Amino acid sequence: MTLVKHELRQGKTSFLIWTASIGFLLATCIFLFPEMKGQMDSVNDIFASMGSFTEAFGMDRLNFGTLVGFYAVECGNVLGLGGAFYAALCAAGILSKEEKDKTAEFLLTHPVSRKRIITEKLIAVLFQITAMNMIIYAISVCSIIAVGEEIPWKEISLLHLAYYLLQIELAGICFGISAFLRKGSIGVGLGIAVMMYFLNLVANIAELAQFLKYITPFGYCEGADIVSSGSLDSTFVFIGAIIGIGGIMIAYLKYTRKDIH
Repeated sequence: MTLVKHELRQGKTSFLIWTASIGFLLATCIFLFPEMKGQMDSVNDIFASMGSFTEAFGMDRLNFGTLVGFYAVECGNVLGLGGAFYAALCAAGILSKEEKDKTAEFLLTHPVSRKRIITEKLIAVLFQITAMNMIIYAISVCSIIAVGEEIPWKEISLLHLAYYLLQIELAGICFGISAFLRKGSIGVGLGIAVMMYFLNLVANIAELAQFLKYITPFGYCEGADIVSSGSLDSTFVFIGAIIGIGGIMIAYLKYTRKDIH
């Protein structure tokens, strides 16, 4: 597991910055809720009259006067975008950086197979994403306790689970793409995350674009759907799992045959 430890050491600064940033923003949103709770009736009326914008974010089906409704939209956007960006950046360059940094020759001269290299790099990505989500979940729960609100355990846990699965799926996609790249891939990772986010917005607004929810992992992270049904959409989650695993399999197929310089 030497390569896993090496990747974790290299990614430590990025991990700490992203985890601290997302955790801080989530805690800030939660600490703002008690001050805003009394004003939420008027906010609900405003959002109800905003048409397509309201539908895009599912705000027409949530009550901002409750912690769950507020958390699903405000904290959901922070966790969704922040987590997606981190997962994409973490995975998009991990297989290509050896060529970019001119360390491929050094790595491949060691008695270690390419499959093992891929596996250990994948473990490092999954470990970082999992650790970040565990820390952020703990920060959210502690923040809710600190403001004196009752913790809606089921809804909060389902929301965090949905965004964790989203990050794993995006990481799988970007991991597969990383096997094809030879240079920097920050823009690729961010581009994929942003594209998936906007595909979901389009699907929420346009009825003819509903099929896009089967493509983007943000489709099963809709706070309004999760809160109202009390569960994740198993069909969307299953399709997301297939896409994520497919990306990982492509990474193995490509990297084991790749002419690495």
